Amino acid sequence: MRQWFLNLKEYFPAKEMKTEEHMACLLEEKSNKYKVETNSEYTLVYYEEPGFLFIDYILIFSSSRGSGIGSKLMERIKNKNKPILLEVDPISSKDPESVRRVRFYEKLHFKKVHAIQYVRKHPMTGEKSEMDIFFWSPHDVTDAWILEKMKKVYTEVHAFQNAEFYGTVPKPASAVLQLHEQHTSNQVK
Repeated sequence: MRQWFLNLKEYFPAKEMKTEEHMACLLEEKSNKYKVETNSEYTLVYYEEPGFLFIDYILIFSSSRGSGIGSKLMERIKNKNKPILLEVDPISSKDPESVRRVRFYEKLHFKKVHAIQYVRKHPMTGEKSEMDIFFWSPHDVTDAWILEKMKKVYTEVHAFQNAEFYGTVPKPASAVLQLHEQHTSNQVK
């Protein structure tokens, strides 16, 4: 196994992980869009389209936490000058780190999209996973725009070849990602 994958697997809960084979396939078949950056301080896995970037995994190694490397990395990604989307575990008393993660993104001016409900079942563990969507953008974007990009991410990354790797057929994006109109309000100015 690749060391960067082992690091991710050790840190992230099983309900958020892809198999190494699934990730290797994404890296090979979508090599112009799905990428890994890793060094002695962090591992970053992302999916990039011309109009936005989705962070699939970001892990700052414990020896580098608090050094500013995470903020520097995120600022470098922001310099691509396109919207950035990511999934974050909701704040939970069962996961004390969840508050720290949300504060980190908020400090970097990421905003939670309250209008999007994102609930899916992990193809391997069967665990229900509810995630919050956060974004940063250098220009105005709507909740509906973010929803469409997240549906693309779900289809192109999370559900990509699930039948082959997990023996399950994923739900359609429209079933796991939904917009609640009464909450739509996000626009970056």
